[in-house]
Amino acid sequence: MEKNVPYTSFVAVGDSFTEGMSDGLPDGSYRGWADLLAARLATLGRPAAGDPIEGDPPGFRYANLAVRGKLIDQIADEQCGPAASMGADLVTLVGGLNDVLRPSCDVERVCARLTDCADVLARGGGQLVLMRSPGRRGPVLERFRPRMEQLFATVDALATRHDAVVVDLYASQALADPRLWAADRLHLNAEGHRRVAEAVWQALGLPAAADWDAPLPPTVPPRWASRRTADLRFAREHLVPWIGRRLTGRSSGDGRSGAQFDAALGTAFWITPADPADPGPVTGWRAVSGTSPVPGPADRRTP
Repeated sequence: MEKNVPYTSFVAVGDSFTEGMSDGLPDGSYRGWADLLAARLATLGRPAAGDPIEGDPPGFRYANLAVRGKLIDQIADEQCGPAASMGADLVTLVGGLNDVLRPSCDVERVCARLTDCADVLARGGGQLVLMRSPGRRGPVLERFRPRMEQLFATVDALATRHDAVVVDLYASQALADPRLWAADRLHLNAEGHRRVAEAVWQALGLPAAADWDAPLPPTVPPRWASRRTADLRFAREHLVPWIGRRLTGRSSGDGRSGAQFDAALGTAFWITPADPADPGPVTGWRAVSGTSPVPGPADRRTP
């Protein structure tokens, strides 16, 4: 059933999937489904041209606290408390996949920590949104499928416990298509993120703009030589660095904080459209006065 709920605030919690990798922008920063969703939500409840405005209605507020490479312990310890304290109307939580994709993983413990995250965020009072993450077709998905399905069973249980919305991307055939994934084979590309934003939008009961799970048009499979060249490039540019980080205990998120999180103060802050009548991309939004030590354009997440 479609609704027209004017959400006035949205905070996103998680890892690289929510940070926006690899929906790259021309300046080298990332956008992603959460930014796309925020920009669309900011258009809800806006007064039409010529409508009277009484008082000074608050603008739409958004904060993305997600950081690439974060494990569920880090999401629980670093992001959930600040996110819950913001009292957002809408909160999204996606985490645990980085844990279950590691060679050694205590899935029961990951599920317990995901439960901790959901419990903390639910106390913030907003609508909680959880996801069954998408999986790219191939041997990696099949190897880790039992772990993923155990994690997603916990997601379903948490949804019942907290009356949360679940966005089932795992069941999507379109999002399993390799053409919606970036060259690193770990993150969605721009079209993949656009479809996720539409999926969340529709799961919230908002009017559909497109069929987010529509299959891509048929295409001629690449030749064997092209596939092997792509495999070699993938191994050199993505797989070997990833293995190196695992062996040395490093993460792509080391030293990084969420786009709207001040690491020095340990607090999160809101951003809002500079022009409420024309929200535009969140990269042009400004920090809400009084919530950030340096008000100005939204921080950008760069590689």
